[in-house]
Amino acid sequence: MRRIDGIAIVFGVFLAGGLVYAILLLLGLNSLKAGIWSQALLVGGLVGWLVTYVFRAVTNNMTYHQQREEYEQAYFNKRLEELTPEELARIQAEIEQEKSIKEG
Repeated sequence: MRRIDGIAIVFGVFLAGGLVYAILLLLGLNSLKAGIWSQALLVGGLVGWLVTYVFRAVTNNMTYHQQREEYEQAYFNKRLEELTPEELARIQAEIEQEKSIKEG
């Protein structure tokens, strides 16, 4: 995320809080109750976002992890394509040998 994106998000949240406050005033709440409810909604939204962030971090479902896995897979495929048939056969024989050792 770029710095300008972060600033835009903060500005948007600030405007949303003001909009919720104004709507609550129009619905007939006094300024104290409208302020409390608008703050409660913003804090609830923040806690909800935090929960989703922690969940994505714990399950490694974040953009960085996905990009890294895609890069590693593309790198592995490229290296596999560069192998000669003899090298590939040797690697496959080593894998089969390791499998037989683990199974036996």
